[in-house]
Amino acid sequence: MHSTSSDRLATRTPLRETITDALKIVIVGGFGVGKTTMVGSVSEIRPLSTEEVMTQAGVGIDDASRVRTKRTTTVAFDFGRITLDASRVLYLFGAPGQQRFWFVWDQLFAGSLGAVVLVDTRRMEDSWYSIDRLEHHRMPFVVAVNRFSGGPSLEAVRDALALSPEVPLVDCDARERSSGKQVLITLVEHLAHLYEESTP
Repeated sequence: MHSTSSDRLATRTPLRETITDALKIVIVGGFGVGKTTMVGSVSEIRPLSTEEVMTQAGVGIDDASRVRTKRTTTVAFDFGRITLDASRVLYLFGAPGQQRFWFVWDQLFAGSLGAVVLVDTRRMEDSWYSIDRLEHHRMPFVVAVNRFSGGPSLEAVRDALALSPEVPLVDCDARERSSGKQVLITLVEHLAHLYEESTP
């Protein structure tokens, strides 16, 4: 059963006074892949969302042909927060998916430790730009397949996206808080592993 907004409200708490370290993570991916949903499902605070209703002005600019039920779109970024422990907090930034807003990505990448690439297997080609930009910035990332309805195996996804064996690849359901948190745990563990490898 999916967690409801009212369920999550009960678990939200103010930022602790003992917090000393803030870690920044960016969630990227194609248009309508579930970035806003993931930020909203895992955040312990009411997420900041810059979602706007899609209008006729976007016709011919945004390709909504494969996300016909989508009625809103992110025009800047989504923001959420997760407290990791008494001294550390994780800030989540969901990037806009449409090509006309990609200029925002470089600003969102600034100061980020790593990223999650959210993938819809029905539109895997929409993920190529995300991966290219992260590799250009040399930013560590994990790939999470947001399972809408079955689809190819993780091995097939890895091949289709030409991911190196070192890049973690996991299944998820962006609507489920526990699933989204597991994706973030995978990223944090990946970052810790890379740090250990780089430490003499």
